[in-house]
Amino acid sequence: MLDDGYRNRIVLVVDDEERMVRFIRLNLEHDGFQVIESSTGMVAVNLIREKLPDIVLLDVMLPDIDGYEVLKLIRQHHTTPVIMLTARGEEEDRVKGLELGADDYITKPFSPRELVSRIKAVLRRSESSGMGQKEVITVDDHLTMDFGRHEILIEGQPVQLRPTEYRLLYHLVMNAGWVQTYDTLLAKVWGYEYQDEPHYVRLYVNYLRQKLEKDPANPIYILTERGVGYRFVDYRKIKTDSNS
Repeated sequence: MLDDGYRNRIVLVVDDEERMVRFIRLNLEHDGFQVIESSTGMVAVNLIREKLPDIVLLDVMLPDIDGYEVLKLIRQHHTTPVIMLTARGEEEDRVKGLELGADDYITKPFSPRELVSRIKAVLRRSESSGMGQKEVITVDDHLTMDFGRHEILIEGQPVQLRPTEYRLLYHLVMNAGWVQTYDTLLAKVWGYEYQDEPHYVRLYVNYLRQKLEKDPANPIYILTERGVGYRFVDYRKIKTDSNS
């Protein structure tokens, strides 16, 4: 059975395949979730506004508009976690959903255990992105981070980060100067269920570089340790050197 912390969470299932919806409903309700459903994308967008689900399971193939278009509409107004459901396993399809703002994907067919594990992992990530560091960190004149206020500033202007981007940045910054391996970042940011998904780290590091770096092609904050992982520049050493 589901942990009490996740019981009665509302899951919106957006899929027009009745057999799949029934399979998902039976297994999620068995584990304590509440399930609401929609067979079309436009109805799903309205349900998110009216029912405020905790997470959305969104099929790519829908009868009115495809799941990617639905995801775009959701992300215009909502940060609700979204897991894409797809029968296609190609990396291009997986990356497309992530680039549009999906929090995860799961390829059909999947087991009840895998489904619940993925849902719990995404909920855990989205709810723990406001972590405990209170110090304002000024790296240089370009980049300032106030984790206490959940605010990242580029030249004094706030930059919007998605929950997973924020969580990844937090763990890199909290270990500034130290190499964080792919496995470590996957475990801390996504969860141990994602140990075989190193492309998640590469993709989200790229997102962060596009938003934070002056020149994303030549990063100075998030540095690549080839074949190992990533390291955030030791901003404390930068301050020491600049004051000497």
